[in-house]
Amino acid sequence: MSKPKGFEKPAGVRDYLPRAVTKLRKIENDVLHCMSRWGYKQVITPTLEYYDTVGVASSTSDQKLYKLLNNRGQALVLRSEMTAPVARVVSSLLKDEPLPLRLSYHANVFRAIEEEAGREAEFFQTGVELVGDDSPEADAEVVALAISSLQAAGVKSFKIAMGHVGFLDGLFQEAVPGLPEVQEELKNHLLGRDYVAFRDTLRQLELPEAQKSELYGLLRLRGGKEICGQALELSSHPLARTSIEHLCKVWEVLVSYGVSQHVLIDLTMVGDFSYYTGMTFEGYASELGFPVCSGGRYDNLLQQFGRPTPSTGFSLKTNRILDGVSGMPEEEELPVLIQYDALRRTEGLEEAARLRSEGQIVVTRLAAGPEDLKTVKRLDSETVEADGEEYGEVYTFVSFVSEHG
Repeated sequence: MSKPKGFEKPAGVRDYLPRAVTKLRKIENDVLHCMSRWGYKQVITPTLEYYDTVGVASSTSDQKLYKLLNNRGQALVLRSEMTAPVARVVSSLLKDEPLPLRLSYHANVFRAIEEEAGREAEFFQTGVELVGDDSPEADAEVVALAISSLQAAGVKSFKIAMGHVGFLDGLFQEAVPGLPEVQEELKNHLLGRDYVAFRDTLRQLELPEAQKSELYGLLRLRGGKEICGQALELSSHPLARTSIEHLCKVWEVLVSYGVSQHVLIDLTMVGDFSYYTGMTFEGYASELGFPVCSGGRYDNLLQQFGRPTPSTGFSLKTNRILDGVSGMPEEEELPVLIQYDALRRTEGLEEAARLRSEGQIVVTRLAAGPEDLKTVKRLDSETVEADGEEYGEVYTFVSFVSEHG
């Protein structure tokens, strides 16, 4: 194994330069502010967790966890997502808090990856968890908040695809009873959006042609509330029907929120997490081919931490929004330049402190003599150029000239 070069980074991690950091922090702050207006309070959890608690409870496959040992020989993991750590906090430090709980977070998470294009080992998530409410109102709230959060992040054009794990479970239990391996295979094909493999698996099953045709029709179940009625015709299984009825109620609440135009029902939606138990959804920006947010209901996760409580939530893929969504505002506040000499240093630094207290960005520099002063030229009412650099304003405090800008 070759030794890494002096400036080389591990695969899947990146450096963020000032312009990207400014943009990333704006997304983070705007989204968290949006979430706070909906009553969600922010929590911060450790980067390191015990493997036997959060690591085991996490939805991330064991092969994708970053594992390490502490000096006591205990197995640790770098957090691979935020829902399991929040579930741990809710079941311990917040166990006496009344429900429902509305919590938000922004954090970097880590997943071991194969070295392939587009995969990241470290990335950022901003999200919420609504704990202690199993109603359609709660599911609709997190979908509506996801929409508001995407808008706050500057994403102009997007669509939310919403499904229900229970519908697919009931449908496949009815279609291929007693064959859990086949049921799982069909769901995995839907998860991977491999519809050719889904049809091939159905084709190999010993089912009546009419039933196969109905299951092929599952791939066309995308649209508005009318999809609920079509789904009820597809299955008589109690779980499938209950799930669709729940999804219809969620849709009705989204209509009342005034956001249903951003949502479509997609009953092939499985959700990429093993702990999802009900409604799931993904958000797609119009110019990207992969989700910028995802979420759903996970009513069994907190039971692993000793507090069985229904929960629902979502997370934004902040990196993807930063990198892939065009048209986001790139507002960059120009700094004020204050240049001074040794005799008027105090005066110059006092002015810098005053401007900073008003919220302005201020850069200061010492000029040893007239030759060190930056040559100032006004470009417009808001921009001043000083030796090729742009500032909002330039102030000069020196004893060897009679006036300053």
